[in-house]
Parts: sequence; C-alpha cells; structure tokens
Amino acid sequence: MSPEPAPTLSARQPKAVHSALTVLEAVARLGAGASAQEISRELGLPRATTYRLLNLLVQDEYLVRTPDLAGFALGAKVAQLAAVAAPPVRLTAAARAVVTDARDALRGGVHVALYVDGRIVVADADPDFPLSDESRLAREPARYALGRLLAAETGGADADADVVVDTASDISRWGVARQIGEVTPGFGCLAVPIRDGAGHLAGAVCFAGPRHRIEEPDAVLEVLRPVAERLGPLVV
Repeated sequence: MSPEPAPTLSARQPKAVHSALTVLEAVARLGAGASAQEISRELGLPRATTYRLLNLLVQDEYLVRTPDLAGFALGAKVAQLAAVAAPPVRLTAAARAVVTDARDALRGGVHVALYVDGRIVVADADPDFPLSDESRLAREPARYALGRLLAAETGGADADADVVVDTASDISRWGVARQIGEVTPGFGCLAVPIRDGAGHLAGAVCFAGPRHRIEEPDAVLEVLRPVAERLGPLVV
C-alpha cells in the first residue's frame, strides 16, 4: 500500500488559526466574563464567526465559559502555555530556609506556590513528597486546595456549587482551603494564604498528606500559619 499523503494546509486554514488567536487575545484584553457580543465588536468579526471560534476554543479547553454561561475566560491550556513560557520562579535562600524548617516539622508534602496573573505557579515543590500531578493542577485548579483558595479570592476558577460552599466554610473556620480524597483516595491537601503587605493574596503554602491530617488540620496549621506569615515579605 502506498503511504497516505501528508495533510496540507488549505488557503483558508492559516486565516482561521489567526482568527482563533485574535479571539484569545481579545478575551485576555477584555477580561474574564467577556461576552460573545463584546468579543465580536472588539474584533470586528461577524457574530456567527465569533460564536464558531468561541465554541471551538471551549471544546479544546483554550477558553471556558463563566459559571453564569454569559461570558468566556481563558482556559487551562492557555495557563499551561503561559507556565511553560514564563521564566521559572525561585524562592530566595531565606524563604527556602523557612520552608525547610516546616518540612522537617511536618514530614509531609509542603509546597509553596505563587499566584501570578491568575495562575498557580509552583515556586518550591517538596523534593521528598513530590506533587502528584503538576500538569493537572494547571488544567484543573478547582480540584486542588491551591486553586480553591485562589477562586475564593478572585472567583476565577470553574468549581461546582458544593465546592464553593465547602471552601467558604473552610476559610471561615480555619482560614484555609482544603481538598480531601478527590484526587487521590485517602489523601488530601490544604492551602494557607501568603499575603503581601497590603493584605492581598500573593501565594500559598500547601500541605499534602494523609486524609486524617487534612480533616483535623489543627496540628498542621500550627506549623504552617506562622510559616505563611514569615514568607509574605520574602516572596513579594
């Protein structure tokens, strides 16, 4: 059998790719919640063309619909591309020393993440207890405590109503976000906010470990709360 001919680009395909990229740029400029009508007007594209491009980008996870279904926001794949393109974030020696002390005290996964332009950027992952799936964290942040904490402050993650309610309850009670048994059975994670001098959310110190340590987090929080406070001026 002769080999199948290699696929070739038609004259219209490069234009379609360019149009899709301009839609992504428009959503980035207009911000989360931009409607199809606003995007169409911003780009001068026909309404039907805009809807078709938006639907394709949602299907491929470059865009997501906002919870009220009225608008669009940048999706997980854009976050993954941005994370790859961005220069790696590194903690200072002083910050690493603080984190090392926490790891020695807790003997579990202690990770530090920063929130950069609405993205979760892992600045220091525990080498002895690695993150289970960093790429999934970028794709599905609402499944992790780090993403839930960010969403609680910004409303930017695609989480279901029960998760939103549970996270609000956890923050009210403990000041942290949690996830228990949803990613790995028998395990969970919690995220303690790191704030800048103005009180804005800058990042989080995250603990991942056995379920019982997340369900009853007082012992873990006794260590991590002061760590988060000490990290604030060291990472912003």
